[in-house]
Amino acid sequence: MRQYNRATMDRRDFVRLAGAGLAAGAAAAEVPLEAVQASRSSRKALMKVGTQHGDSDEILRAMAGFGVNHICSRLPSAKFDGNWSVESLQRLRERVESFGLTLDIVPLPLSSNEIETFENPNIMLGKSPERDRELDDICQMIRNTAQAGIPGVKYNLTFLGVPRTAPTKGRGGAEYSTFVYDQAKQEPPLTKAGPVDADAYWERITYFLERVVPVAEEHKVKLAFHPQDPAMPADRGYRGVKTVLGSVDGLKRFIAIKASPYHGLNFCQGTVSEMLKKPGEEIFDLIRYFGSRGKIFNVHFRNISGGFLNFRETFIDDGDVDMLKAMRVYKEIGFDGMMMPDHVPKIDGDAKSFQAFAYTFGYIKALIAAVSAEA
Repeated sequence: MRQYNRATMDRRDFVRLAGAGLAAGAAAAEVPLEAVQASRSSRKALMKVGTQHGDSDEILRAMAGFGVNHICSRLPSAKFDGNWSVESLQRLRERVESFGLTLDIVPLPLSSNEIETFENPNIMLGKSPERDRELDDICQMIRNTAQAGIPGVKYNLTFLGVPRTAPTKGRGGAEYSTFVYDQAKQEPPLTKAGPVDADAYWERITYFLERVVPVAEEHKVKLAFHPQDPAMPADRGYRGVKTVLGSVDGLKRFIAIKASPYHGLNFCQGTVSEMLKKPGEEIFDLIRYFGSRGKIFNVHFRNISGGFLNFRETFIDDGDVDMLKAMRVYKEIGFDGMMMPDHVPKIDGDAKSFQAFAYTFGYIKALIAAVSAEA
């Protein structure tokens, strides 16, 4: 009898043995082999193109025309007022649906703004009892969102906004948003929060999650968190803040604080790429890491050139990440949420970036169609 091992097995042996194993597995499950093969070759991509442009009739009509059928709405209100009532949120959802679209997410008033203009500042400032009152409002917004039939919310937990340095010229003279840490003017040197070390930041994050995640879980609303954009050096931070949510290790710790299927990420692929020295090589395993754990709720699908502390936000097809390969990984993990454009370059004559976004929508739709057609 011929002995098989890694050194002697040739390609024909491998194919023959693999085929036998496939057939045996099908027989054990009492499933015809042809059905197993057909299911593998016909598995479609589940993700869909989405948008966070807002919900004006003009935008909704355009999205319907583009076939962008899933949206994140505008912020209903920065305060807990009538716009956050169940009735108002229901009217918003029904108006979106009247255009043939689905309202997947609404933003909470916990934005990417700097703390000086933050809607609910005491949550991040850690000032009680003010933060408890603000958290009560956030919890009621989540309850009302659920009652209105909206399945998700998104939010940030930041002090810094989205720092950038001077833009640079990209393809065709387009303006690429750029960040070079060593060129950043950290002015004023401290935010309204003053110095915030890692321990203080984690205390405020944990306090928030302990209060909010149980409410989201009870009412089955997904909490999609956007990472700190951009990443900063752990030892130096930025403007006195040690940005613990701007690193891969920080995001891993974040999702582990509260074990819940409703606690996860607004996975900004661009922002996570900014945390990496070689995003063109490293990003795919991180999609697998967070996606295989069910922690990717929606995706900001954008590309960059460069990496940690020195990058440019490019057109979707002009950066260091192979976006077709990335889309294949989202299919591989069974991701079924929105793939959304984010931070497109500026083009002459396109003041509101409508052309750049339209280009990106089409590119994302084409990538989804391509990987869906692949065996």
